[in-house]
Amino acid sequence: MKRKAFEQLVQDALVTIPPHFRQAMRNLAIVVEDEPSPDLLEQMEIDPPDTLLGLYQGVPPTERRWDHGNTLPDRILLFQGPIERDADDEDDLVVGIGETLIHEIGHYFGLSEEEIEDIEENYWHSMSDEEDAEGGEDAE
Repeated sequence: MKRKAFEQLVQDALVTIPPHFRQAMRNLAIVVEDEPSPDLLEQMEIDPPDTLLGLYQGVPPTERRWDHGNTLPDRILLFQGPIERDADDEDDLVVGIGETLIHEIGHYFGLSEEEIEDIEENYWHSMSDEEDAEGGEDAE
């Protein structure tokens, strides 16, 4: 997929983030890169064939000191190659982008892996289960 089309899917996924969370995100850049670098994978202690779909880089607002300021934006990196390879089709790609984005935004808000996994299991996946039970998103 061309970068522009992938970035549009990222923008579409951002719109699905609840407004109160979107409005609370400050000084945060969302960047699409092709692949995580070998150095980054080594730093994160990720060995092939495992890889990284996304990464939050910064200091969560919950951990900032009173004198935090005048800094470069925090960043969420989304790695297009791994996300695309992880998807079965375009619909699965859209879901993968959304899940990765929500996961990294969770880190931005200071949530732990366990808290994010709980949200994914109880919110994200339960919504998918409800849609499946109702016959998909198009069922009315």
